[in-house]
Amino acid sequence: MTHPSPALRRHERREALLVLGLLFPALAVVTVLLLVPLAWLAVQSVTADGAFSLEHYRRFLTEDIYWRSFLLTFRIALVVTVLALLLGYPVAYAAATLPRRWSVVVLGLVILPFWTSVLVRAYAWMVLLQRRGLVNTALQGLGLTDQPIALINNEFGTVLATLHILVPFMVLPLYATMQRIPRDLMLAGASLGGGPAHVFLRVFLPLSMPGVVAGTVLVFVLALGFYITPELLGGGRTFMVSMLVSRNVEIYNQWGAASAIGVVLLVCVAALFWLASRVVPVERIMGAR
Repeated sequence: MTHPSPALRRHERREALLVLGLLFPALAVVTVLLLVPLAWLAVQSVTADGAFSLEHYRRFLTEDIYWRSFLLTFRIALVVTVLALLLGYPVAYAAATLPRRWSVVVLGLVILPFWTSVLVRAYAWMVLLQRRGLVNTALQGLGLTDQPIALINNEFGTVLATLHILVPFMVLPLYATMQRIPRDLMLAGASLGGGPAHVFLRVFLPLSMPGVVAGTVLVFVLALGFYITPELLGGGRTFMVSMLVSRNVEIYNQWGAASAIGVVLLVCVAALFWLASRVVPVERIMGAR
């Protein structure tokens, strides 16, 4: 067995140091902006009156408001995710299969809402859905309703506005996956006697599943942390986890309780990613080939 020469070992060390030096700025940014805040969050969640305590987690397990808030948050996130998938899949399919110029138009329309802030879009929905808004006025003008319908300050308004904001996050991963599906496979399926629906269900749909999983996970996680939209459209009645964190910090000055909620939510998101990785490898979820 031959051992590497001293010159080769020195070259390998220099190469390792060079790689480490190139990675250092990114590692520093990740450490300062991600790892340090997470560590601070974990420490705060187990600290009460300057000493180690699990009091904040005990409150989480015993007080109903925490459970109700988490259940409501996960329910809304699930509804938004399912609706985003039902709406986003046809849009992504159209963008991936249409001619180039029309595909650009479809993607442009999908990306266009990003030019407007989430806050502005939430206020726009408030204008549209309020009791004297355009939607209620149109419904009454058409004789479909006798009086205004409660479309905001409830779960419906929160889901609708959140869905409008998150649909592009479903379309883009789907489109990225669909455009890499070889069209020859569809032609081969058709040449073997498969109808359009059969070829789609047996060939195209299975190959697009990485995009479905990636978009579903992305939209679900983003919906879990939404704050502005439920705060404005929910009217204080749709009490999601983000609002629970806000109340603990702003009103009760309970940083430990807010940190415990954040840690529990972080664990739930990590578990979600782990479950998704059981279906599709993480590198495919993240868009790697």
